[in-house]
Amino acid sequence: MLITHLKEVCPEALADAESVDIGDLVAFYKQAKQRFDEDEDFKETSRQAVVGLQSGDADSLKAWQVLCQQSRKAFQEIYDRLDIRLEERGESFYNPYLPDVIAGLKAAQLLETDDGAEVVFLEGFTNKEGDRQPLIIQKSNGGFNYATTDLAAIRYRTLQDQAQRIIYITDAGQANHFAQVFQVANRADWVPAGVSLEHVPFGVVQGEDGKKFKTRSGETIRLKDLLDEAVVRARQDVMARIAADDRQESTEFVEDVAQKVGLGAVKYADLSQNRTSNYIFSFDKMLALQGNTAPYMLYAYARVKSISRKGEVDFAAIDSASITVETETELALAKHILQLDEILDAVEADLLPNRLCQYLFELSQKFNQFYEQCSVLQAEEPQRTSRLVLCDLTARSLQLGLSLLGIRVLERM
Repeated sequence: MLITHLKEVCPEALADAESVDIGDLVAFYKQAKQRFDEDEDFKETSRQAVVGLQSGDADSLKAWQVLCQQSRKAFQEIYDRLDIRLEERGESFYNPYLPDVIAGLKAAQLLETDDGAEVVFLEGFTNKEGDRQPLIIQKSNGGFNYATTDLAAIRYRTLQDQAQRIIYITDAGQANHFAQVFQVANRADWVPAGVSLEHVPFGVVQGEDGKKFKTRSGETIRLKDLLDEAVVRARQDVMARIAADDRQESTEFVEDVAQKVGLGAVKYADLSQNRTSNYIFSFDKMLALQGNTAPYMLYAYARVKSISRKGEVDFAAIDSASITVETETELALAKHILQLDEILDAVEADLLPNRLCQYLFELSQKFNQFYEQCSVLQAEEPQRTSRLVLCDLTARSLQLGLSLLGIRVLERM
C-alpha cells in the first residue's frame, strides 16, 4: 500500500531517500490507507506490489528500503531513549527461505491446492460452514502470507540459531494465528524435541470509555509524547523537592533524575499490569511518583545509598558479615529478600513481569517499615553491621529487579 502510494505521489524519494522524513510518512500512511479503502484499482495494485516485493522487483525494493530507513531512523531515537538494544531481523529477512517452506510442506505431504492457493488444512479448526479451515501458505497470485514467513522463521531459528525457546509477543488477537502456525510446524516435524514455541499475548490499553485507547481527536497518543510528558513531570517534582530542601543541585543532576524517574515510571506502569489483561490509560496513574510506582522503589534504593554516605559505610567491606534478626520488621524484610530467586524463576517460567514489580513494591514497603522502626547507624554493634547488611541486600535486590525491568537506579534523588 505504501510502496504504491510512494511511487505515485513521491517518485523523487526513489532517487533521494533523504527527501522524505518521518513527519511526511505519518500523514503518508493515512493517505495511502484512505486510497486503499476507497479505490479498488489502488487496492489491487497494492496487492500486486506485495508479489513484486517478494519476487525482488527493483523499484519495489527501493521504495520499501526508503520507507524502512525513514521508519528505522525515528524508531531508533525511541530505542536509544529507552535503553533498548535490538538485533533487527524483520519479516523480509526470511524471503529467501519461503520457497523452502513450500518444498518442505510438499515433502511432508501436508500441502494441498485449494481454489488456486497452496494451503495446509488444519486439525481442530473449522470455518463458519463447518468445513476444514485452511492455512494459506501461498496465495493464488503467487504471494506469501505471514504464516509462510512465520514458518520460515521457525525453521531458521531452530536450525541456524539453535533456539530452544522461541517467544512471540503480540496482542491477544493473534492467538489463533500462532496456534495454527505452531500446529503446521509440529506436523511438519520442524520443531525439534526440547524446543518450546510460546505465544505471549498482551491485552490492549483502553481509554476511560473502555474502548481501545484513542485521544479525542481519534489519534493514539504517541509514545514520544508520553515520554516527554513523563520527563517534564519528573523534572518539576525534583525541582520542587530541591527547593523544599533548600539545596543546590546542578542542571546535569536535575536532568539525570528527571530522565531516569520519568522513563522508569512509564516502563513500570506498563510492566506492573498483568500483561494478559486490558488496562485503562491514565496520564496521572502512569506518571505517578507515589504508591506502587518506579519512583517509590528508586527512593528506597537512594535511601540506602544515603545511609552509606552519611555513615561513611563501605558495604563491600561488610559483605560477608552475619545477620542477626531481632525484630519483626527485620524478619519480614530478611524473609522477603530471600524470595527473590523464587520470583525470578516464576517470571522466567510464566513471563509475567508484574510479579517482579509486585515483589519490588513489597520489598520497598518492608524496607521503609524497617527503616522507620529500626535504628541503623546509631545501633550498637553487632546490630549496626547486621542492619547495614540488610540495607545493602535490599538495595542490591532492588537494583537487580529494576534492571531486569529496564529501569536504572539513582544514587541520589
